[in-house]
Parts: sequence; C-alpha cells; structure tokens
Amino acid sequence: MNSILDLDKKILLWLNGFHHPALDTVMYYCTQTLFWLPLYLFLIFLIFKNYKKDGLYFMVGVAITILLADQITSSFMKPFFARLRPSHEPSLEGMVHIVRNYRGGLYGFASGHAANTFGVALLIWLALKPFYRWIGLIFLWAALMTYTRIYLGVHYPGDILVGGTIGSACGWVGFKIARWIIDKQRKTTSV
Repeated sequence: MNSILDLDKKILLWLNGFHHPALDTVMYYCTQTLFWLPLYLFLIFLIFKNYKKDGLYFMVGVAITILLADQITSSFMKPFFARLRPSHEPSLEGMVHIVRNYRGGLYGFASGHAANTFGVALLIWLALKPFYRWIGLIFLWAALMTYTRIYLGVHYPGDILVGGTIGSACGWVGFKIARWIIDKQRKTTSV
C-alpha cells in the first residue's frame, strides 16, 4: 500500500508541477461549480428539449447521483480514511503548488468533485447519446474539472480516480432510476 501512496505523491507532484501564473486564475475559477452554470443550463435545456416533461425525472436522477456521490465520498470516505490532502500534508510542504492559498478541507480521499462531475457526466451522456453524437464531450468537462483539483494541489490522482469511479457508478444508478420512473409513468398512463 505504501508503494501505491508513494506513486500517487510522485504523480501528483509531476502533474501539479505543470503550472503557470497565467493558468492559476483560470484553474481556480474552473474548479468552482458556479463557473459552469451556463453549461448546466444548456444541458438542462437539452434534456427538456428531448424528453419534454419526462426531463424532470432526469433532474431527479441528477439529484440522486449527486446525493449518493457526495454522501459516499464526503460524508463516509473522507472521515473514514482521513487521508490528508496534498495541501495539508506536512511532508509535501513547499513542494505542492497552491493557488490563492486555497487548500480545501483537511481530508481528500476520495474526491467529491470527481464523484459529482463524472456521475453527472455519465448520466447526461446516457440520457442524451441517442440524440447527440457529440455529447461524449461532456467527459472532457469532467476531466478538466477534476484536473483542476490536482493543479490546485488539493487532491492526489488516486483521489480523483476513486472519486470518478464512485461517481460513475452513482450516475449509472441515477440514470436507471430516472428511466425506471419514466417507464413506470408510461405504463400507468397507458392503462
């Protein structure tokens, strides 16, 4: 296990080392949820454009995805594993590039940002892929959003990988619940 943790630190320092003052502000804002509000509104528009009133059930699916992902990573895993974020790790003091003195909470395993973004990305992709071939680009958003966490020095790559995996599972569950509700509604109205 120690060799995996050491490799995680080495990869973090390598990726975090690709920083530039001009990118600091960009990455700082790209990690903020509200920064992406226009994208969220556009995706909501596409859901309702294609699913009409059933789009509401996909919004329920998104809420379930975020609730599950956040509870698993932030409420359970972070306090249970109590792994310090790189920005709080004494052995990495002075080696990790920190932007605007943003250090995040004390613990970082697993990444809630990664869980939420990859969960939502998977649900959106599953919902909209029948209508738009380009919707797979949503995973670039998830990748950028989660890379900002490494750039800012608040997550190890392992935090991101585990968070993204958990989030993807939650996104699949959220999608399946939304589809189940839609199918159940259709059966009820056709009877």
